[in-house]
Amino acid sequence: MNTDIPQPYTPAPDLLRGRRILITGAGDGLGRATAIACAQHGATVVLLGRTVKKLEAVYDEIEKIGGPAPAIYPLHLGGASWTDYFELASTLERELGGLDGLLHCAAHFKNFSPLYDIEPKDWIEGLQVNLTAAFSLTRHCLPLLTQSADASIVFVSDRQGHEPRAFGGIYAISKAGVEHMAAIWAQELATHPRLRVNRYTPPPMRTAIRLKGYSGELPEQVPPPEQAVSPLLWLLGPDSQGHSGGAY
Repeated sequence: MNTDIPQPYTPAPDLLRGRRILITGAGDGLGRATAIACAQHGATVVLLGRTVKKLEAVYDEIEKIGGPAPAIYPLHLGGASWTDYFELASTLERELGGLDGLLHCAAHFKNFSPLYDIEPKDWIEGLQVNLTAAFSLTRHCLPLLTQSADASIVFVSDRQGHEPRAFGGIYAISKAGVEHMAAIWAQELATHPRLRVNRYTPPPMRTAIRLKGYSGELPEQVPPPEQAVSPLLWLLGPDSQGHSGGAY
């Protein structure tokens, strides 16, 4: 893992002022916490998720702290088509004039399971949400990001993606794919010095996904996702200029 992020890192209050950042999985967990933090530091955040009610709750929280008015874009990544991503990118260009950041927080996890027991539906949905959606969204937003004066793409990974363990299932396999995909994007986009691509593996967090895998764990013993946001602010903001292809 890279150690370029200053410790401790204290982002400037206006770190992300004027930036337009799309965050998937923004209705819950790390996506929600990061969306609120980005808005608090001046970004116009596009909240992408499956459940409108959750996205509206995040919208209200951002309004309450006085952040720039966010946008809500409901999309079920498990069933999204190539056309859906094209329409999303077109909407961002038309309504926001571009994009400066893309954070892939959305994740699909059902449970820890032997590979032999994985149902075809769960295999397909896991790949679709965790890997295919991240590729498709990056592919369609790339023209907007390369036009930005300073842009950042961040793929949220998991230790399951770089430490193969029994019962990790499709979640671990798809996260391993995310690791490789992010590294390949970074190499192929090296000709665009104003655009950086990095991976971020957060520490254990108190989220709904973790509860599915560690149901016997006491929630109060696991830090909330807000404590994992600081590195993402660094990766999405100007302080990480020149750092691409890293794993944090």
